[in-house]
Amino acid sequence: MEGPTPVSALIHAATLVTAGVFLIIRCSIIFENSNSLFIIAIIGSLTAFFASSVGLVQNDIKRVIAYSTCSQLGYMVFAAGLSNYSISFFHLYNHALFKALLFLSAGSIIHGLADEQDMRKMGSLIQFFPVTYIMILIGSLALIGFPFLTGFYSKDAILEIAISKNNLLGHFTHFLGCIAAFCTSFYSFRLIFMVFINDTNVMKSNIPLIHESSIRMIIPLMLLAFGAIFIGYLSKDMFIGLGSSFFSNSIYFNSFGFNHLDSEFLMAFFKNIPFLFTLIGGIFSAILINGISLSKTKIYRLKISKSFRYVYTLLTQKWHFDQIVNEIFVIKTMNFGYRSSFQLIDKGNIELFGPVGIAFYLKKMTKSVSFIQTGWIYHYCLILITSFLFSMLLGMIIITDL
Repeated sequence: MEGPTPVSALIHAATLVTAGVFLIIRCSIIFENSNSLFIIAIIGSLTAFFASSVGLVQNDIKRVIAYSTCSQLGYMVFAAGLSNYSISFFHLYNHALFKALLFLSAGSIIHGLADEQDMRKMGSLIQFFPVTYIMILIGSLALIGFPFLTGFYSKDAILEIAISKNNLLGHFTHFLGCIAAFCTSFYSFRLIFMVFINDTNVMKSNIPLIHESSIRMIIPLMLLAFGAIFIGYLSKDMFIGLGSSFFSNSIYFNSFGFNHLDSEFLMAFFKNIPFLFTLIGGIFSAILINGISLSKTKIYRLKISKSFRYVYTLLTQKWHFDQIVNEIFVIKTMNFGYRSSFQLIDKGNIELFGPVGIAFYLKKMTKSVSFIQTGWIYHYCLILITSFLFSMLLGMIIITDL
């Protein structure tokens, strides 16, 4: 789903793509009384892992943030699948702030770089975009769940809820959520390194045009940055605090599946697992992208190794997901549509009864009847006399029978 950066900030942060999660939350009572929560939790955790892994190798700055959105939606979905709808909504609310900040900050860079979006053609932009750099840094830290920023209060709460379930489903979702946290940290720091820190790859013709955004673009970023820093802390008790009546009866409260108390009293080690994965992801990104503590020769050998290239190809091809969907669904559906709908119905029966069938023979018959209209008066007189005599004869036969 592509669009101008302000549109992307709107649809990826607060509307459209998050509408499905909001629908699950609002229809919580339906899902609680069905047997689909297990499937929702599995699909959500797999989505979080899949999207975050694909985001590792994206080079378009907006695509990195977009796959991050898909990954965070996975967190929200599997939180709802674990019957914790308030935490799912809290993460949706927090995510809207720092994701809008990231998209608008990316738009600030694209605008100042003459519409360039490829991160491989950027680098060392911190000196040209100091304010935007701070905004993206705040948004990225909130996204990865850095302690005491907005994303930390909801993202870590989701993972703590998952592990405190103390069953196979909870451990499965917690494991994939932690792997997704590692990937999120990696591609967030990768974006910062490639755009702001690394040696520049900006085209020489664009360098004189590089400029920081105007105050009209910076003010919305500052407002969103304030939210990305403080809103999570200020609203956590209202949304997910014990005994809070904020949601009232608007969402279903599952007293049997509620394990918020268990997550509150988890051991410190389990509470810090997501942060450890986040920290490792950032360090690994710094090592691989910047070559910290490794020589460039070792990094080069790692990147050209067969296993690395296989993994890189797998991720750039999105786990071959598009190929599988095309071969199983799209191509077969198009073949069915061509052979059945087009050849059999449109080109077959409809044409048989239409342009090459009844319509054709009606046109042919009409053309043959039109030969009667010769334009000669004596032909018309002969037809009139013949018709009159035929009518008289028919009338006499009817009268005689009566």
